[in-house]
Amino acid sequence: MFTGIITSMGEITATERRGDDLRLTVACDYRPETIAIGASIACSGVCLTATARGPHARGGWFTADVSAETLSKTTLGGLGTGDHLNLERALKVGDELGGHIVSGHVDGVGEIVALTPDGESLRATVSAPAPIVRFIAAKGSVAMDGASLTVNEVDGANFGVNLIPHTRAVTTFGALEIGAKVNLEIDVLARYVARLAEAA
Repeated sequence: MFTGIITSMGEITATERRGDDLRLTVACDYRPETIAIGASIACSGVCLTATARGPHARGGWFTADVSAETLSKTTLGGLGTGDHLNLERALKVGDELGGHIVSGHVDGVGEIVALTPDGESLRATVSAPAPIVRFIAAKGSVAMDGASLTVNEVDGANFGVNLIPHTRAVTTFGALEIGAKVNLEIDVLARYVARLAEAA
């Protein structure tokens, strides 16, 4: 379980194909002794398991295996050495819940269709895949590449979010471009409300 508050921007330093799966090596700011083998780390919104760790000039590195299923349903299959990931370690009891409850299970891949300056912020318009559009509501929450964001407005399959300067500085959104693909996870509360409505 995560909160959608990004704590490090990792860099992929190596990739290794293992059949249909992919092993990623990621450098990050986390000290290696704080990365537990078997720990869950959200990588741009995808919950992965740390399988090895070690020291790096930035702090530490860890490896994680990405299954063929995950590669087919997220943006991770299109990444390679030198690409960056938004990282968040699993929530601990007593941690501040600064964003919203995020599971690390991607519901679909969206596309950035517009980027518009809005004061010091940047308004991103995202096209969501049809199966999850009904779960996205204005003033609700959405996790985009693992980051908890507030939905400003919804227009059909498109929704808008504001990216403040701090968010762009500490996440991959500082390099966001039109046409970029992003991992989307809907708010778990919206999922259960919809399920209850279907059952009623």
